[in-house]
Amino acid sequence: MRQFSDFGADVIKIESPPGTDPNENMGGPRHGPDMQNLHRNKRAMTLNLKLPEGKDVFLRLARTADVVVENFRPDVKFRLGIDYESLAKINPRIILASISGFGQDGPYRDRPGFDQIAQGMSGLMSVTGLPGQGPVRTGAAIADVSAGLWAALGIMTALLEREVSGKGQWVQSSLLNAGIGLLDFQAARYVMKGEVPPQVGNDHPTSMPTSAYKTKDGYINVAASGDGMWKRVCQVIGREELAGDERFRSNEQRAKNRVALNAVLNEALAKRNSADWIETFNKIGVPCGPIYKMDEVFADPQVQHLQASVEVEHPKIGRYKILNQPVKLSRTPAEIKTATPELGAHTDEILLELGLDKKQISDLRAKGAI
Repeated sequence: MRQFSDFGADVIKIESPPGTDPNENMGGPRHGPDMQNLHRNKRAMTLNLKLPEGKDVFLRLARTADVVVENFRPDVKFRLGIDYESLAKINPRIILASISGFGQDGPYRDRPGFDQIAQGMSGLMSVTGLPGQGPVRTGAAIADVSAGLWAALGIMTALLEREVSGKGQWVQSSLLNAGIGLLDFQAARYVMKGEVPPQVGNDHPTSMPTSAYKTKDGYINVAASGDGMWKRVCQVIGREELAGDERFRSNEQRAKNRVALNAVLNEALAKRNSADWIETFNKIGVPCGPIYKMDEVFADPQVQHLQASVEVEHPKIGRYKILNQPVKLSRTPAEIKTATPELGAHTDEILLELGLDKKQISDLRAKGAI
């Protein structure tokens, strides 16, 4: 829901009251980078959905909500009575988005989901890493993030469709399906042609030369996809004859003979500095770039120009930077207005908006519903 809150949606993060959820610290420290990056621009309230009073407040919110997003195990929402059919009875326009580990049905529906488990089961880890290295996870929680992004796309589609039908619907995404979806052409190689893609390290699986190459002072990425680019690479490294070499004449041959190809390029590129090669290749229209550590990423002038990070003010931890919204809209741009709120920071405010008075709020707190 961060995607929507950055563009001005009123997003309420509902959490359990302190001490009621055995996994309440699973997201890491509230003042740590993960929580602060994920939940900016949101309001926060606490609700104990296991109590009738807490569920009643939730249903009052749902009557006027556009979207509810949940990531319980699939059976939990049915036990709580907040599944799509139940919500649609009180609000036919509501959209329920469910994000799970393995899907809302099927043999693995009740398994607990975790990013790395999905990376392994989706095939991502089988194509990541050097040949023969064994499975390697990607360096980011890619299944987690992409499952949320697929869900956001589904929500936007459902919102658009609702303009036609007037009805909401149930949107579902899972970590497992998200990982498979991200594999894209790698997975398509198998489902269409029966090819099981292997680990190829920094090489592109099918389009060569595209890899990380050693220079005089480090490493760079070069992506010379297609015969035209390959010929230009041969020219700038002073090895025009390679363009006619039978081993490298076509993309299929270059991919097949990738070890010999990479050896030739590493030998040639080792003669000059990374910066020189980056300038040279980009001038002739061959994509090329540095391989940064994280501090170098945010020191890059183009990254700074894109404003990839932004400062926010937090009442307890002061000013700090978080990641900015990566999507740019010309007329209604995103804006990072507020830091991640403290647990339940807006509970009373939201309940007052629902029409409850201070005595009712006090009673809910006394019963442990908030």
